Amino acid sequence: MMDRGVNPDLGLAILRVVLGVIFIAHGAPAVFGGMEGTTAFMDSLGIPLPVVAAWAITLLEFLGGISLIAGFLVTPVALLLATHMMMGIVLVHAAKGFYVLGPDANGGIEFNLLLTASLLMLVFGGPGLAAMDSRQHG
Repeated sequence: MMDRGVNPDLGLAILRVVLGVIFIAHGAPAVFGGMEGTTAFMDSLGIPLPVVAAWAITLLEFLGGISLIAGFLVTPVALLLATHMMMGIVLVHAAKGFYVLGPDANGGIEFNLLLTASLLMLVFGGPGLAAMDSRQHG
């Protein structure tokens, strides 16, 4: 089969950076604007120690996003974020159906499902180009 310019390392790098931006955007409001809303949401779900859970999830999203962009600790960070997204599906989104947008949309699982699959692509595909994890030590 002939190579037609396909560059999986570039694709993985693009995916890693875009995911990083998404997670930073979700974590930053709580980091810089206060944890009250996130804590109240954790409490409404019956999560034990909602303040601790809110901080853990917020820091995972914010610092994990930075880590993905840098390409640092991509596999463990992507696994943690994928677990976080799957817990969101189970605890919040599954009861709301599939769609996030559209006529039957109700905050369903589709976005979390896409994020989970994308994060697992990084786990199994690697960090791609320009990642700290890819640097050779020698």
